[in-house]
Amino acid sequence: MTQRTLGEWLAYLEQLHPSAIDMGLERSREVANRMGLLKPAPRVVTVTGTNGKGSTCAFVASLLRAQGLNVGVYSSPHLLRYNERVQICGVEASDELLCEAFAAVEAGRGEISLTYFEVGTLAALWLFERAALDAVVLEVGLGGRLDTVNLVDADLALVTSIGVDHVEYLGNTRESVAFEKAGIFRPGKPALCGDPNPPHTLLDKANELGCPLFVRGRDFDLATTDQVWHWRGMNGQGGVVELRDLPLLDLPMENAALAVQAYALMDLPWQPERIVQALKATRVTGRLDRRQFNWHGKTLNVLLDVGHNPHAAHYLVQRLAQRPIAGKRFAVFGLLADKDLDGVVSQFTAPIEHWAVAPLDTSRTRPVTHVQAALQRHGASVTAHDSVIAALQAQCERASPADEILLFGSFYCVAEALEWLERHATQEAAHGFAG
Repeated sequence: MTQRTLGEWLAYLEQLHPSAIDMGLERSREVANRMGLLKPAPRVVTVTGTNGKGSTCAFVASLLRAQGLNVGVYSSPHLLRYNERVQICGVEASDELLCEAFAAVEAGRGEISLTYFEVGTLAALWLFERAALDAVVLEVGLGGRLDTVNLVDADLALVTSIGVDHVEYLGNTRESVAFEKAGIFRPGKPALCGDPNPPHTLLDKANELGCPLFVRGRDFDLATTDQVWHWRGMNGQGGVVELRDLPLLDLPMENAALAVQAYALMDLPWQPERIVQALKATRVTGRLDRRQFNWHGKTLNVLLDVGHNPHAAHYLVQRLAQRPIAGKRFAVFGLLADKDLDGVVSQFTAPIEHWAVAPLDTSRTRPVTHVQAALQRHGASVTAHDSVIAALQAQCERASPADEILLFGSFYCVAEALEWLERHATQEAAHGFAG
């Protein structure tokens, strides 16, 4: 039989199960048991939350790697390449490794039907097991309790934030969302919450399971000034530990604070300088991701962010306010149909000079007329375009080097922009060389 390429595997997995999302652990647990995948490393950290999962996973992994540990990270979704979802020792898994893992899961599942995400998660666990890692950091895909990642018992379970999203699966209240996310807690194992006001359903679950619970604002916290930030928390023995005068980060410092508290609970050396360097070195593509590029002889600034729900939009607006610029801000925006459009755009009361909106390259896109109308109801200046790239190029024409283009919304929106920026940079380099 001819071996499948990665693209062929992914196409095959997309049609393997009748529905793209089918919450529940029974099918994947049976396959994981067959394959012996339920403890992929001696130390396991799982991360869930409405927003901030990706950057929190990245911070935790950076802190562990700074101690010389071999670390695997599983995250989703990806922006440009599926390979982004599985990292081993800081390196994306190759096509060959992923194909080998998919083939192993295909053989292991037998007659059991699995979703795309379920196969991907089991494949990541299979790769981590074979890599003989010291630790793995697993990002929950949706919710927590019924997500495939929850097959694995966490030594530390982190909840970044709690907001209303994915209401068809998680319910339409913070209490119902928190209940689902607390499903990753394990009896007697530490649980951490980066939301300073967790609903009672999360607190009740931690109490029921006897989990030592660490909540931001109560057991650990951060304080920021214009130039530095400070962290204070607890170690595994209940002692107070601190980090002072830390340099400000581009990624959310609330998520860094959560990751540092997780690290403080592990039996690892407490070395402030090494911790600071690990935090400073952490990057996540598409999350508060600032870049510069040349456009017709002028250097332009773009800020890319995958914030696509009201909670994320509110945070983004706060960060914009904390980082004033000399010029104006121009937005490029697109959203999926199942997201809270009015809840997102209502967060932007002042800082955007003009919006360029566009449909996304997926059948799940929100019609651009809906996006334009929502912004106009909020008094925004807005134009509609046929594509994200057309919208971005229109804003490039408007912007000056003192301005900033804010491109945010769906992962699809940011992915299209990243692909265009890569192509544009290549063309600019070729033009410069030819000239």
